[in-house]
Amino acid sequence: MEIIVNSIFVEDQNRALAFYTEKLGFLKKQDIPVGEFKWLTLVSSNEQNGTELLLEPNQHPAAKEYQQRIFEDGIPATMFGVEDIQAEYERLTDNGVVFTMKPTDMDGVTIAVFDDTCGNLIQIVEQTS
Repeated sequence: MEIIVNSIFVEDQNRALAFYTEKLGFLKKQDIPVGEFKWLTLVSSNEQNGTELLLEPNQHPAAKEYQQRIFEDGIPATMFGVEDIQAEYERLTDNGVVFTMKPTDMDGVTIAVFDDTCGNLIQIVEQTS
């Protein structure tokens, strides 16, 4: 068994697509109309056949409430791994990404958290040990 798709709730699929591709550098993998919304997935540019990230509309009241509550509590919706967190932090900051936590050592890992402008906090992590 393997993880093939992981979803993240977003307020607006088109805005999320722009942020995740233009700011973060992910690639659009699937864009299939499904009624009012889309089956819209992204992949890492260095692992194009890897796990897909589904940009899931938060239209269901439970999804919207869940997304808002974890955001308000400062809980990241998901985590992305990076090789060099300081370089990634600088690249993203230069791209206009707003961080709520700068790179911080957490005893064996270094983490940073940013706002994806679509209702989520996202954590990046560099495993240092």
